[in-house]
Amino acid sequence: MAAASSATAIPSLDKVDFLKLQNGSDIRGVAVSGVEGEPVSLTEPVTEAIAAGFAAWLLDKKKVDASRKLRVSIGHDSRISAQKLQDAVSRGIASAGLDVVQYGLASTPAMFNSTLTEDEAILCPADGAIMITASHLPYNRNGFKFFTSDGGLGKNDIKDILERAASIYSNFLAKGYSVKASESVKKVDYMAVYTSDLVKAVRKAAGNIEKPLEGFHIVVDAGNGAGGFFAAKVLEPLGAITSGSQFLEPDGMFPNHIPNPEDKAAMKAITQAVLDNKANLGIIFDTDVDRSAAVDSTGRELNRNRLIALMSAIVLEEHPGTTIVTDSVTSDGLTSFIEKKLGGKHHRFKRGYKNVIDEAIRLNSIGEESHLAIETSGHGALKENHWLDDGAYLMVKLLNKLASARASGKGVGSKVLTDLVEGLEEPAIAVELRLKINQNHPDLKGRSFREYGEAVLQHLGNSIASNPKLQKATVNYEGVRVSGFGGWFLLRLSLHDPVLPLNIEAPSHEDAVKLGLEVSAAVKEFQALDTSALDKFVQP
Repeated sequence: MAAASSATAIPSLDKVDFLKLQNGSDIRGVAVSGVEGEPVSLTEPVTEAIAAGFAAWLLDKKKVDASRKLRVSIGHDSRISAQKLQDAVSRGIASAGLDVVQYGLASTPAMFNSTLTEDEAILCPADGAIMITASHLPYNRNGFKFFTSDGGLGKNDIKDILERAASIYSNFLAKGYSVKASESVKKVDYMAVYTSDLVKAVRKAAGNIEKPLEGFHIVVDAGNGAGGFFAAKVLEPLGAITSGSQFLEPDGMFPNHIPNPEDKAAMKAITQAVLDNKANLGIIFDTDVDRSAAVDSTGRELNRNRLIALMSAIVLEEHPGTTIVTDSVTSDGLTSFIEKKLGGKHHRFKRGYKNVIDEAIRLNSIGEESHLAIETSGHGALKENHWLDDGAYLMVKLLNKLASARASGKGVGSKVLTDLVEGLEEPAIAVELRLKINQNHPDLKGRSFREYGEAVLQHLGNSIASNPKLQKATVNYEGVRVSGFGGWFLLRLSLHDPVLPLNIEAPSHEDAVKLGLEVSAAVKEFQALDTSALDKFVQP
């Protein structure tokens, strides 16, 4: 089915710094005008060039002979710029001579899955996949995530694609740009296949019972992102009652709350829905469904460290003694829970879901068995699921636990999940303060914000070494992590921004302030560092 040309007017072309669109292993930019100070950077020509850059990268990587045409699947979340960008991406892929398969509204995990599914009737496997999403960012943003059957692309691949895109775009500048309709576009309902696989996974885990969740009342909050399918397409076929589920309709203005399992308003909304509907469990997704969290029947949030503890308990039952890989901001209480209570090993690594997943893969390759890589943000990937960070699959693991508990006569409550995190020590105080680096300040002395941030961390590390009240973490992969006053702090450099996030956890506000004061004293000579958030926190 041919896609109609989405635009006839020829947009004027501005010069573009493509590398500025890189956000780690994703591409992000502004796709909708109207927000002051945020000019559109993901125009249709820019998007088309990026897609053509991915096509060129894929052709090089796959090295197929001329007799076989490569195939790229494209999906998007609920953002208002999705359709326009999907058409531009399709044109870019088609211009390189590749076949385009559009899925429409989809989840990020489903896009990766499409490179693994083998079924020619639905044009699978795709050789490459593109998800158009900017996760939980505001409505005016959008971006791209790229996949092959090896998983999500890494930072170096994204840089390579953007460099190719810049060269393609400079051709547009030289020769003129016109919008041509893509002739080789097909459409497939891949989400039906993906959801059917999730349903099969729960049935299988429950001993092939058709409706293993019968009698369970589970509410879903999709935050008007792409995750609304989970209620009708996954839970209901398994027998669950889903009345009271909310914000399932896709709406790219996100009118109810940010679709983000780390957002307080979002968690409050799903908690309220669980209590109001007297549900057994609540499930919440981010915009593109690669992150998730849950709420038990008493309204207790199962996100961040609690979700990691819960998933660790499930995985270590299946694979005793193995290693759980997490990001750097997990609590000391989580380490002792994984190692002392569950008998596993906690490997605390860096922030960034791709970093955590790649580290778990690396550990397995050197003989250290790991089955779970998970971030406090709600990104979680399992070895059994091809190391794909899939929020829906994480929730399926919880559903499996509920279903098997019910099959063994333990009732239909969420107590079985709550019991799994019994004994997790949680801090009374947990804060994240953001210390921004002013890139125009003379104190940078020509250095990049990254070099300046590294100098701050180096100085903090040195000043801690001589302090008998504080103990620097012996194994640490990111920033400076220090224990003291019954708690800990971690100061690290943001992956992408001129910011040093400071995480503090402590048994009391007073102890948290003591830790904050130690950081404050050590960094005060760095004049380009905006410590106002920290100053406010430590004020008596």
